[in-house]
Amino acid sequence: MSNKGRFVLRVYGIGIHEGRILVTDEFWYGMPMTKFPGGGLEFGESTLDCLNRECMEELGQEVDVLDHFYTTDIFQQTLFVENMQLISIYYIIKFSNPTAIAANTKPFDFAMKNGNMAPRWIPLENFSDDDLTLPIDKIVAKKVAESQNKYAKAADSRSSAADF
Repeated sequence: MSNKGRFVLRVYGIGIHEGRILVTDEFWYGMPMTKFPGGGLEFGESTLDCLNRECMEELGQEVDVLDHFYTTDIFQQTLFVENMQLISIYYIIKFSNPTAIAANTKPFDFAMKNGNMAPRWIPLENFSDDDLTLPIDKIVAKKVAESQNKYAKAADSRSSAADF
């Protein structure tokens, strides 16, 4: 069966705490990559269920979704499967316990074996699209920089001004 005309749906969370944004360093398909926490939507899941499942798998905790941030609005072929289109959905998230996330301090501080991954905080003042590997994540990183103040102010009414 041909993959042409098929879609891959992925759901990601953008979480900021105390002036740092969370990314995950991962090794898949023989390639190291840095991306936002999240992953593939499974049949029967809602996008929010997918995001919470992925955050449980990658971070060990569920998250609160504060807002929709971005959905892919350009054509993006999947990186790893030929003739399939990628649609990615990004949400602003709040961690239930951000200090409990076992984050590495150095990128790719683990054995380079398929499936290995580790979360890592990046100070917002140092964060750019160059920190991320995947093309849509790079677009989102630029949008995060553009809208950081907007969401920090919105989160101020929900928690602390340093989170969104």
